[in-house]
Amino acid sequence: MTLIEARDLTVRYGGHTVLDHVDMSIDKGEIVTIVGPNGSGKSTLLRALIGAVPVAGGQMIRAPGLSIGYVPQKLAIDPTLPMTVARFMSLPRRQSPADVAAALEQAGVPDLSTRQMTDLSGGQFQRILLARALLSKPDLLLLDEATQGLDQPGSAAFYRQIEEVRRRLGCAVLMVSHELHVVMSASDRVICLNGHVCCQGTPDIVASAPEYRALFGTGTQGALALYRHDHNHSHDDGCDHDHDHHSHDKRTHDTGVTPLHRATRDKVH
Repeated sequence: MTLIEARDLTVRYGGHTVLDHVDMSIDKGEIVTIVGPNGSGKSTLLRALIGAVPVAGGQMIRAPGLSIGYVPQKLAIDPTLPMTVARFMSLPRRQSPADVAAALEQAGVPDLSTRQMTDLSGGQFQRILLARALLSKPDLLLLDEATQGLDQPGSAAFYRQIEEVRRRLGCAVLMVSHELHVVMSASDRVICLNGHVCCQGTPDIVASAPEYRALFGTGTQGALALYRHDHNHSHDDGCDHDHDHHSHDKRTHDTGVTPLHRATRDKVH
């Protein structure tokens, strides 16, 4: 089931075209990562999906009643303002203590409700933003550079929490990040964006695509394989991650990727 789809989407700021005829869609339950260089339109695409920026052309199609949760790049809070996590979670609308507790537990921080927001570490702060996004019980969770400022172990732990959220809630996840070696290993599908969709597919397909290598070089392939090895061995809990990656092959759009790259993917697997 497709939750949201952009068809021929074009976004302009002034006379500058930021997104040019972008086609993409997100299906229920999948984790999709958008990668691309600075200025490639990644954050603009997320904002267009939630209706925060006007579009110059194309259309956005959303499933009826679609609920979207959004985790921003960063959020500034006045350090002199006393505010507990529980209070923050009830802004701008009051939430029941049970709903707040459930969201914090789903985000992996069940014991922080009484902590002051200004006392949180960077990783804890991002988990609280995630919990706040989960209050709406989203069908689609959007994360815009949600691990910016975290170290690599903190980023990896955050993305593993996202996988757990997807598993428990069944929501789809669309995330933007520069951390190629971490994010691609946690994704079912990757969209490479540079004002337009350069290529998309499973991580192995995209890592082998000439369009991706032209933007990022070839150095991420080894890091991807190394992280995948560690990632799989840290999850011996009955979850078949390889199955998850393969299960989305049938609905992957291999835009810009030749049969040679598919053969490479098959050989890798």
